[in-house]
Amino acid sequence: MTHIEDYALIGDLRTAALVAADGSIDWLCLPRFDSAAVFAALLGNPSNGRWTLGPATGGRCARRCYRGDSLILDTDWVTSEGQVRVTDFMPPTGPVGRVVRIVEGVVGRVRMHTSLGLRMDYGRVVPVHRSFGSQNVAIAGPDSVWLSTSIGMAQLDNCLIADFTVVAGERLSFVLTHTRTSQVPPPADTTCSLAATAAYWNRWISRCTYTGPWADAVRRSLVILKALTHAPTGSILAAATTSLPEHIGGTRIWDYRYCWLRDASFTLQAFQATGYVEEVIAWRDWLGRTVADDPSDVQIMYGLDGARRLPERTLDWLSGYRSSAPVRVGNAAARQVQNDVWGEALDALCGVHTADAPHRDTDKKIRNVLLEHLEDGWQEPDNGIWEVRGPRRHFVHSKAMAWVGVDRAVRALEHEKAAPETLQRLRNLRRTMHDEICHRGFSAALRSFTQCYGSSRLDASVLLLPRYGFLPWTDSRMVSTVDAIQANLTRDGLIMRYAVGARQPNCDGIQGNEGVFLACSFWLTDALHGIGRTDEAEALFDRLLSLRNDVGLLSEEYDVATGHHLGNTPQAFSHAGLVTTALHLSRQRRDKVASSSVASLDSAAS
Repeated sequence: MTHIEDYALIGDLRTAALVAADGSIDWLCLPRFDSAAVFAALLGNPSNGRWTLGPATGGRCARRCYRGDSLILDTDWVTSEGQVRVTDFMPPTGPVGRVVRIVEGVVGRVRMHTSLGLRMDYGRVVPVHRSFGSQNVAIAGPDSVWLSTSIGMAQLDNCLIADFTVVAGERLSFVLTHTRTSQVPPPADTTCSLAATAAYWNRWISRCTYTGPWADAVRRSLVILKALTHAPTGSILAAATTSLPEHIGGTRIWDYRYCWLRDASFTLQAFQATGYVEEVIAWRDWLGRTVADDPSDVQIMYGLDGARRLPERTLDWLSGYRSSAPVRVGNAAARQVQNDVWGEALDALCGVHTADAPHRDTDKKIRNVLLEHLEDGWQEPDNGIWEVRGPRRHFVHSKAMAWVGVDRAVRALEHEKAAPETLQRLRNLRRTMHDEICHRGFSAALRSFTQCYGSSRLDASVLLLPRYGFLPWTDSRMVSTVDAIQANLTRDGLIMRYAVGARQPNCDGIQGNEGVFLACSFWLTDALHGIGRTDEAEALFDRLLSLRNDVGLLSEEYDVATGHHLGNTPQAFSHAGLVTTALHLSRQRRDKVASSSVASLDSAAS
C-alpha cells in the first residue's frame, strides 16, 4: 500500500506530479495545478490513471533523493540482475506540463517494465490512442498528451506498455508532453533539458541567504515552496493536491490547489526572510491584478489566475485515498468570511514595502480597501482561520489579525505623513481592539487566550499573537497560554489545531478526528523559544524534522498512532513553518555565540 509520505514531488512551477517510491506517477494535473488530473490513481485505483516505470522483477528501491537543491528526482533500483537509475523531472522552462523520465543502466543488465495509463478528467475519460513513428498521442476532446520515446510501445487495456532491457552505461528516455489537440509538441532533447533544469534550480537556490545549522532542511523547504508558486501569475498554492484526508475514512477532505491570501502570507514571510524578494513582488503584483476590477469585493482565496468562482463539487467515480470520500474539487470556502485574512494581507503588503520593492499604483488602493474591510467588520463574527463551516463566531485569532491590519496601516500612514485626524482615528481603533481582545479573549480560569470570546475551548492559532507584535512573549498571559495549550492540545508532544473528537465536541460541524497539525507544532516551537525554553524548542524542532519523508516533504498533518502523513501534500503551511522556526532558533544561537564571544573578550581584557 502506498502512503502519502511515499510520494516525492516534481514540478515545473505551473503544475506538479507525485512520484511514488515504487516508481509510479499517481497524480498529475495538466496543464496547471488546478486542471483536471490525467493521473488520478492517488484518489482511486490504477484504472483512474498512472504511469509505472521500474524493474520488471520488482527489485528493491535502494535509494531515492533529489539531485542537490533541485526538483530532479533520482531513484536507484537494485535487482538480482544489476542496478538501474530512474531520473524524473519537469523542466521549468519550455513546454508546459512536460514530464521527463530517464532510465540509466548502472550495473549489469536490468529488465524494465513501463505502463502508461492516461485517464482524462480526473480518471473518468479514456482517451483515444494514435501512433506517429516514435511518438504516441492520447486524445480526449481539446487535450492531447504525447509520449516520445525510442522504446516500442504496445497497447493493452487502454494503456501503453513496454518491456525493455537497459545495460550499464545505456540511457533511455520517455518524454510526456501536454498540448491542445490541434498542436504537436516541439522535439525534446532530454540531455539539454536535464542540464537546463539543474541550472535553473542551482541559480534559484543560490539566492538563499540562510546559512544556519539547519541549512539543508531550510533549502529543501524553500525549493518546495517555490515549487508551489505559479510562475505565470505569481500566485502561491496551499498544496499540490486535493482530497487527501485529515483522517483516514473521514470526510475532512478539501481541495488545496488554490491561493489563500493567508497561506500565501506565511510563505511570503519565509521567502522574504531568506532573500527571495522577487517572489514577494510577484505575489503582490498578482494580488493587484486580481482585485483591480473591484477591490471592495476582496475574497479570502482565488484561483491561480485570480478566478473568483471556485465551485465545489464531488467526483463520485473516484473512491478516494484509502476509501476516504468524497473526492472534492473546487472549494466553497472561497465565499466565507474570514476576518483574519485582511490583516494577514496587510502584513504581507507591509513586508513588500519593507523589502524596498518598487511601489505600484494599486498598493494604496488595496491597502485602503482592506483597511475599510477591517474598520467596518472587525466586530462581526466570522468563520476563522480553520474555515469552520458551522456558525460564525468571534474568533480571537481573527480579532487579533484585524488589529495587525490596522497596526500595519498606521505604520504605513505614519511613513506617508497622513492627515493627523486619520492617524488619530486609527490609533484609537487599534487601542480599542487591543483592549477588547485582551479582555474578552483571555480566560482567567483557564489562564489562556481561548478560541473565541467567552469560550472554554483552546486553539493553537493564539500562539501567533507575539509573532505579529500583539503582545510580547514575556507577557505572563502568553506564558500561561503556552502552558495551557501544551497541556491540553498535545498528542505525543505534537499539537492539534483545537480539541476534536471525544475530548470536546467538534467546533466545525464535521464529524471525525484529525491528525496533529504540523504548522501548529512549528508555532509551538516558536512559542517555547519565545518564552525562553529554547532547549525544549530545539528538541521539538528536531522531532518535527524527523517527520519529513525520505526526500524532505511534509504534509498538512501527521498521525501519531500510525506514523503516517495526513492531508494534502506537500503543504505550504508546514514548509513555511519549518523555515520560519529555523530562522528563529538560528537567531537565538547566533545571539548566544555573540554573547559568549563578548564575555570571553571582557574576561581576556580584565
